Amino acid sequence: MAVVDVERILKEAKALPESARARLAQELVATLDGPADADAAAAWDSELEKRLSDLRSGNAELLSREEFNRRLG
Repeated sequence: MAVVDVERILKEAKALPESARARLAQELVATLDGPADADAAAAWDSELEKRLSDLRSGNAELLSREEFNRRLG
């Protein structure tokens, strides 16, 4: 694929709505990854359950994107 094609595709991709760009980025990154690690998936499932439990019990709170970015400084 020529550099011109890549630049054209990149320009078009940047014009997509945020949700479409996020999906495109996720799909492209997935093509760079090796095979899925079943242990990692199980670990993430466990972590998500813990975080959901923390939210429900009041031991954690959600932040808006703006607040998250503000705290990152």
